Amino acid sequence: MENGLIILVTIPAAKAKVFIRKLLEKKLCACVNLIKGVESFFWWQGKIDTAKEALLVIKTKNSNFSKLEKLIKSIHPYIVPEIIAFKIDKINKKYFSWLIKESSG
Repeated sequence: MENGLIILVTIPAAKAKVFIRKLLEKKLCACVNLIKGVESFFWWQGKIDTAKEALLVIKTKNSNFSKLEKLIKSIHPYIVPEIIAFKIDKINKKYFSWLIKESSG
């Protein structure tokens, strides 16, 4: 049985909408939430760095993960993009049906 998946990706805010459109056009996800105003703090090249970003919450089906990961890596501006996925344990059945249908890429 197919499972739902939530994928978190951070990206520079200025590039987020174009990035989201590319993901949706491939039909590899049903929905992407854009959360603006994220300030990230992280280790990069031996020192603490910061970035003003947007957080994308991508909803898809589990079987699309490999294709989505490949696409994200190919179009993301970062050398090491954040791609973190969580399986959905509980979900509204009608929403899940819609998610599977619209993630048919």
